[in-house]
Amino acid sequence: MIRIRLNDLGSGKEDSLLNTEVWKWDGTGWSGLSKQQEDFVRAEEDQFATIPAEPGLYRVDYSSKPWDTLSLLEDNEANDLRTTALHPAPFKLKDGMLWGYVSDEGKTVIDPRFEYAEDFQENGLAIVQIKGHSSLIDSSGREKVKPIYSFIAPFSEGRAVVSDSKGYFLMDEAGKAVTSKRYDFLNSLQEGRALFYTGQDSGKIRYGYLDRQGKEVIPAAYEDASDFTEGTALVKTGSGEFALINPEGRQMHTYSHPFVGSPGDGMLSFQAAENGKYGYLRTDGTIAIQPQFTSALPFSSGRAVINTADNYGNAYGLIDKQGRMVIPAQYYEVQQLGESRVALGTPLYPDQPYRGSRYEIADADTGKVLNNHPLLGVNNYSNGLASVYDAKETYFIDKSGGRAAQPPVLPGAGTLSFSGNLIRADVDQRTAYYNRLGKLVWKQNTVIPLRPPYSVLEKKYNPNKDYLVYYPEVEGIANVEVSRGVNDKLRKLSLAEGAGSGSASQEFSYTGDFSVAFFRKNLLVLELSGYHFPFGAAHGMPTRIYVHINLRNGKFYRLSDLFKPGSKYVAKLSEIVGKQIANDPQYSYVFPGSYKGISADQPFYVDEQALYLYFAPYEIAPYVAGFPTFRIPYAEIMGLISTEGEFWQSYH
Repeated sequence: MIRIRLNDLGSGKEDSLLNTEVWKWDGTGWSGLSKQQEDFVRAEEDQFATIPAEPGLYRVDYSSKPWDTLSLLEDNEANDLRTTALHPAPFKLKDGMLWGYVSDEGKTVIDPRFEYAEDFQENGLAIVQIKGHSSLIDSSGREKVKPIYSFIAPFSEGRAVVSDSKGYFLMDEAGKAVTSKRYDFLNSLQEGRALFYTGQDSGKIRYGYLDRQGKEVIPAAYEDASDFTEGTALVKTGSGEFALINPEGRQMHTYSHPFVGSPGDGMLSFQAAENGKYGYLRTDGTIAIQPQFTSALPFSSGRAVINTADNYGNAYGLIDKQGRMVIPAQYYEVQQLGESRVALGTPLYPDQPYRGSRYEIADADTGKVLNNHPLLGVNNYSNGLASVYDAKETYFIDKSGGRAAQPPVLPGAGTLSFSGNLIRADVDQRTAYYNRLGKLVWKQNTVIPLRPPYSVLEKKYNPNKDYLVYYPEVEGIANVEVSRGVNDKLRKLSLAEGAGSGSASQEFSYTGDFSVAFFRKNLLVLELSGYHFPFGAAHGMPTRIYVHINLRNGKFYRLSDLFKPGSKYVAKLSEIVGKQIANDPQYSYVFPGSYKGISADQPFYVDEQALYLYFAPYEIAPYVAGFPTFRIPYAEIMGLISTEGEFWQSYH
């Protein structure tokens, strides 16, 4: 394939997009190769048209499309939103997916070098992942806390919950621990108190609270406990005994019931009898609403979601503090969205409710349905706007329930959120940023440069809402037939074909993606990942395939191609993996007796230093173990490797 840079064609039209159509002369007329799709104009700053690298007469037609005139948020709404100059952004590179940070103008400010990156917080720090560990950086990209922790939570009240192999502790903004010991579990600070528990090893868990300095101001004496809110927290003092305590641990009120739930708006859900119906107490312990519900969620803004269906069914509604039905208990789902709005959900397919719901927006004060346009995903309101998506697009709605004036409106399913001066779009598993006028500022790249003339293009296959695949197409292979064969095989291995109709008859969902796992000399290793989820199952099944492609001749290598003909590589590799399972504690999760050796075509991948063999979930270990992987340095098996062979020579 050959790429033609188009930016100069649109010079002087900075507020426009270029649309292209690619044509080829067939001897009698022009045949369209591409009626402009997203595939043919791509990259975050440069725009290209792509034509086949084969003889012929081609034509590229182009036209500019102005950005629509769009409205801004009201000034008072915009001022309420936290501003930041840097935004986390994922980049697909020849080293795999890495995250960096871009500016309000879409320029890369911190180069992509993190496995994951979160938003900058008000203290100027951001949580990033490096080699599987969490770290903190400042806005210049400098490490303020080294990547030695398994987890760092966002800061709350000047403290962050951190964990390592020894347990959980509180860290201040200078990266110093403020607790004198580790805990089995620790929540973030809420109203000056952090909930913790100890005793996990003994099986006798007890809850208590730390203050901001890490002192145990309320001892670990409770069987269960909740975070502080509105100056109090609910704790369980014994079987059927609960109390509402203040930040010093003094009991404000006590309750003797089989169950009491967390407080909200001065109300607590409760059961008067074991396994009985739910009602609500006032904080002083008097009954506000008699038990009559099969489930009862905490009150918020004067309303609570309840369920009246027996036998674990769904008949949800909304009540006020007097127990009156504001919204009748007839919905499969009711979600409080904030700002006096709720989403009412009914199953897309009544006989398959686990396949998701369609939502309509209602007023939480009056129960009036405001908009019954079927929405497939709804998020909470903030500053009068909520991000939603329907069968076609993702966009904002206002408090009327209708489509808001605030752009953007994007094809696909996902969420929109405010990121300082920009709007972040996470749609169809890809990230982009827009300004408040709806103009694209930055988008995730769809071209992965390798080495001229090679690159990997991202293609999308999305025949229905339950089937989404991003698959690779290799560009730069000189021989047209070889190039076509390579890319046809990649498309098939990625399962970017077929799929159900997306209707009630489709029995599963599937998502697929890819990344560059390794590239050196002429060898390209691509990881093709997928997730197949049968509707109604407890979980889906992940898949992982590594393909090893020689870019000069298009050959796909197998494990056997790495070794000398006739060598006993299967036996040797089986022995090495067996020893790792027996002697390395990290493989203690392997089912006893399940490992019987590797196969001649064992799933594998290579990099510059080692061979890696892996197994599918459940094959030799529990599902939660993922893909058990075993690293074998070349030094251990060099006598078996065909160092003069085509596979080895392709990357050495």
